[in-house]
Amino acid sequence: MGLSARDTAILEFERIWRHLPGPKHRAIRQRLQMSASRYYELLNSVLDLPDAEEYDPLTVKRARRVRDSRRRSRITGRRADPRSR
Repeated sequence: MGLSARDTAILEFERIWRHLPGPKHRAIRQRLQMSASRYYELLNSVLDLPDAEEYDPLTVKRARRVRDSRRRSRITGRRADPRSR
């Protein structure tokens, strides 16, 4: 199937954004013309594509680690019984 131009642009941005001046959300808006929430929605979809890992394995693996770590911390921060907090 292959990656779309938007998918590759998202992966390219994820690789280089640390070297850009200013906050990430502003760079997302300026470079990709989308909101940060839409960017993260699309990024999470792209990270699950096998072609993405072939295209840029280091960026994809790093972004997956970050995503999974954040998910784990959100899940472990929750308790089944709200009174147990």
